Amino acid sequence: MELDNKYYNIVIVRKRIKNIYFRIKDDSIYITCNRLVSEREINKLLEKNKKSLENMAKKELSRRKDDFKVLFLGYELNYEYDTKVHFTDHTAYGPSVEKVNESLEKHALKYFQERMDIYTPEFDNLPKFRLRIRKMKTRWGVCNKSSMTVTLNSLLIHKRVDLIDYVICHELSHFEHMNHSAAFWKEVGRHFKDYKRARKELNS
Repeated sequence: MELDNKYYNIVIVRKRIKNIYFRIKDDSIYITCNRLVSEREINKLLEKNKKSLENMAKKELSRRKDDFKVLFLGYELNYEYDTKVHFTDHTAYGPSVEKVNESLEKHALKYFQERMDIYTPEFDNLPKFRLRIRKMKTRWGVCNKSSMTVTLNSLLIHKRVDLIDYVICHELSHFEHMNHSAAFWKEVGRHFKDYKRARKELNS
């Protein structure tokens, strides 16, 4: 299939599921669907969702470009080869860009905690909770009241500070409102006024 003058292979994965899912990775479009869905139906859906697939392809290309960069808090660092990972003011050293980024993600908790400590005093009646980090594919953060934990996506270490702060305010607001109601967004806006812009940027 051609999207924005680039050809993509079609890979069909059949499972015992009801819905149909599209995913783009590298140079392929993956379609996960029920065993009974015909190729004709799939082709129709591909054409019907072509615009959405083009947007997905643009995000994938952007992600792949970032795989060759060392990004720390939104800034691109110079990269130099070394056997061990270490940093100077504007340069990252390591065996590969991938290893350097993995190191940044692994040690992101300390920085996230510093940002969290800035915002927690602004919230009323926050329970005692733990901050964790985890690499996640579909979420930037998770608030779990049952375990009293806030989990931030370790990939946020590559984003600007204001975007990290937005996610922190978003998750802390969930201790008051475990939904995305108007009251919830009002609470988010009370602590991070430009949340609409930040949310749009993170989701783009």
